Amino acid sequence: MNKKFLIVGFIVAVLIAAVLSPFASSYPDGLERVAEDKGFIVLAEGKELIKTWMPDYVFPGINHEGVATALAGIIGTVLVLIVLYGIGKLLVISFRQERN
Repeated sequence: MNKKFLIVGFIVAVLIAAVLSPFASSYPDGLERVAEDKGFIVLAEGKELIKTWMPDYVFPGINHEGVATALAGIIGTVLVLIVLYGIGKLLVISFRQERN
């Protein structure tokens, strides 16, 4: 695959994350909505299974919510792209070893 294509794709993904993240819906997702409707959301609040450093998709320490959300979107996008790129590289190496 062309490196220029990958770089442009990476830049587009980061720009989309930066620009559109602040406009994400603030309504609860399906599971959270059911928990609210059925009245058992209080059983889960404050009892996270995994502690994260960007809870609720907001970068901590930044007072402006739009900027904090955009930064969280950028970081999340970059991390996902790095992981997927690494998995792709491992698959290519594995495939080449099988062919030889």
